[in-house]
Amino acid sequence: MGGVILMLFLCFSAGAFISEVRGEDPYLFFTWNVTYGTISPLGVPQQAILINGQFPGPNINSTTNNNIVINVFNNLDEPFLLTWSGIQHRKNSWQDGVLGTNCPIPPGKNYTYHFQVKDQIGSYIYYPSTAMHRAAGGFGGLRVNSRLLIPVPYSDPEADYTVLIGDWYTKSHTMLKKFLDSGRSLGRPDGVLINGKVAKGNGKDKPLFTMKPGKTYKYRICNVGLKNSLNFRIQGHRMKLVEMEGSHTVQNVYESLDVHVGQCFAVLVTADQGPKDYFMVASTRFTKNVLTATGIIRYTNGKGAAASPKLPPAPVGWAWSLNQFRTFRWNLTASAARPNPQGSYHYGAINITRTIKLVNTASRAGGKLRYGINGVSHINPPTPLKLAEYYNVANKVFKYDVIGDEPPAKITGVTVQPNVLNMTFRNFVEIILENHEKSIQSYHLDGYSFFAVAIEPGRWTPEKRRNYNLLDAVSRHTIQVFPKSWAAILLTFDNAGMWNIRSEIWERTYLGQQLYASVASPVRSLRDEYNIPDNAPLCGVVTNLPKPPPYTI
Repeated sequence: MGGVILMLFLCFSAGAFISEVRGEDPYLFFTWNVTYGTISPLGVPQQAILINGQFPGPNINSTTNNNIVINVFNNLDEPFLLTWSGIQHRKNSWQDGVLGTNCPIPPGKNYTYHFQVKDQIGSYIYYPSTAMHRAAGGFGGLRVNSRLLIPVPYSDPEADYTVLIGDWYTKSHTMLKKFLDSGRSLGRPDGVLINGKVAKGNGKDKPLFTMKPGKTYKYRICNVGLKNSLNFRIQGHRMKLVEMEGSHTVQNVYESLDVHVGQCFAVLVTADQGPKDYFMVASTRFTKNVLTATGIIRYTNGKGAAASPKLPPAPVGWAWSLNQFRTFRWNLTASAARPNPQGSYHYGAINITRTIKLVNTASRAGGKLRYGINGVSHINPPTPLKLAEYYNVANKVFKYDVIGDEPPAKITGVTVQPNVLNMTFRNFVEIILENHEKSIQSYHLDGYSFFAVAIEPGRWTPEKRRNYNLLDAVSRHTIQVFPKSWAAILLTFDNAGMWNIRSEIWERTYLGQQLYASVASPVRSLRDEYNIPDNAPLCGVVTNLPKPPPYTI
């Protein structure tokens, strides 16, 4: 092979093997079979979406700059996509796995994702982006470890655990989709799961995790649910926060953490208590009826001593949660893969070139529930927006800038149409997320991390910039907005592509509370964006069109 050395290692844990070619970053290969299966996490048999027979799906264990190749076989009876939440896909929105960038994988077909976790570290999740499939499973953890040469600001833990918490419905994803299509809300979930399970507390529960006395463990806690913020805590143990959605944090210690939908935290926990079982607890926040799930952590020398039935209490109200947000700080002294642009730690000194205010709205126009942003409720056209743009037929599929940078003075209803904002390449932009509703919001931006500089009650005005954290706001990809409150984020739109800004509360996403940012490089160069992959399926109006001339250097 012309002197190229191939090294293959089998990695059975997630149906993967690793191939390393000299002079190139390592490759991880996965084959995933997506199927239906029956599970009963809340005692009721129900149809779930499994990956290689697993619920939750396999954990992807990667390292900065690894190339990840996942061949996904869709054995469901509906089109299907997976999105990799928080992975930035530099120059490569083709791999984002949402309906604005990709044709869904038809039933009985397969598609191979190929992306690089370029210049990233941290704790992430993947999940289905089609229909209401996320309500049935198909989600899992995705971790990006630091390279061995890069010092991490804490000692290596004894083990590294992924904890997927989320609310859960016993109704099928097809039934939940029918509710939404008929104009109804999903209503309250039926329970909460921790890694797909709930401890019964009868002394017969198997442990989710084990700890050796005196050792320290890393727990990556992610909210994969549909609707509810969750508070996470561990009986008798404190948690040292070390990483959040790809950024090392100042290492504050917490009794409990509010994890909003779509968010991930990594904490260190030391086994410094008596030898027995302990409950980890996840319970819903901001709900009249609190739903709680527990899971067992077992000390290896515990000799079967049961966990105390007395669970640690959860905080009350959202002011507590807002105050906790204000304690999160970026660790500026840690060595790590940094978010682009390099040197953006001085983000507070960059001039803002554009301010966009996005206000979420709910409407029951025509008797059907829809959610929108600035009065527009997004709908996915049959042709993915990115494909229409690449093939120069965007005018046949959608209009740009149907919303302005300021919401209308009064939003009375919503217009249902694709919602795409043009972004100037490499502009430094301020986005205000304003929530006039009585329920909490959680927003996510694909393709980027942003600086979460403020969350405050009330309405935003330019004078509020005086309160921004312009020094060490955490660089992350998801942010909550409390009721009757606003959040401000800052970022440079330097990653060319078509990128989804969406509610992480999935009924809202499905019913239109999302939009796309079109970030086009003016020079159509491979320096800024990759060409469409050869294996990308075509659909909609581009199906039989000749491929445009490729980008060149």
